[in-house]
Amino acid sequence: MPAPLAAALLPFALLAPAASPVSVTEADFDPATAFVPPTAISHAPDLVPFGSHVRVIVDRSVPGRTILTMSLAGVAADHDFPVHLHTGPCGADPAASGPHYQDVVDPVSPSTDPAYANDLNELRLALRTDGRGEGTAATSVAWRPRPGEARSLVLHAGSPAGAHRAADRVACVNLDGLADDAR
Repeated sequence: MPAPLAAALLPFALLAPAASPVSVTEADFDPATAFVPPTAISHAPDLVPFGSHVRVIVDRSVPGRTILTMSLAGVAADHDFPVHLHTGPCGADPAASGPHYQDVVDPVSPSTDPAYANDLNELRLALRTDGRGEGTAATSVAWRPRPGEARSLVLHAGSPAGAHRAADRVACVNLDGLADDAR
């Protein structure tokens, strides 16, 4: 390449790549006490065994919408997992992930008012696994999370929960790149 052309192209090479409208988080579930902080944490290895797998695809290619798809493999078979977007990152304490993320935040916490705690204002999935412990669910909301305010997806025990209450947080997946500046 001739030197003048290379010099002219150098500023373009230094530009940061444009953010993709689709992000993928893929990880195996580990204990929260793992040496390297895990992307996916299991708080209930009987339902979400260590080494089971999660894949989350967040698609923001449609203006003003968020489309989220979650796939699980190697978890409890024939089980219903309610999944919600949460405000905090995953941690050793299941409560570290904070409350459900809401597009319009309920001024009262914890949020139980159906005007705020609903499928239009929260990102929710109902993921049902098959006899092999595999399942996929998707949802779409007509908003994008505010930057830095939606940090994880939490799997709740669901039903049948066995030794767990239905609302117990049994696993958590940290999400990078969920929100962007364009709402």
